[in-house]
Amino acid sequence: MDRRALLAAPVLLAAATPALAGAGGGGSTSSTGGYLRYPTITATTIRSDGRRGVMTVETGVDVADPALHLRAQQSQPRMRAVFAILVQREAESLLPGAVPNVDRLAAQLQSAVNIILGRRGAAKLLLGTVMVV
Repeated sequence: MDRRALLAAPVLLAAATPALAGAGGGGSTSSTGGYLRYPTITATTIRSDGRRGVMTVETGVDVADPALHLRAQQSQPRMRAVFAILVQREAESLLPGAVPNVDRLAAQLQSAVNIILGRRGAAKLLLGTVMVV
């Protein structure tokens, strides 16, 4: 048995898998819409022991319409700026040791997405992790 051929098989298989997956789709994922992940938003807050803490929020937007998906990609800097402002407001309103109001934050972020993209309900805001450390 040739050991080199045995060791090279997983590497060749891993290299061929993305090519095979892309060939069956018939198009790029950016033209069909889908999920856009935005960088993590952070804001400062006061922890229960009186020291400064950090509130982090992971956000993303699910857009089905290809034209709106392109607009969401192009509006990414504006979305991040508005998300940062809203997360900072939420972090500032927290009492020391209190948990963030995720429902209110999600509603505010969804409203911002609707305003920026210009269509209500066409894009769905998705929250990953909301935590205060």
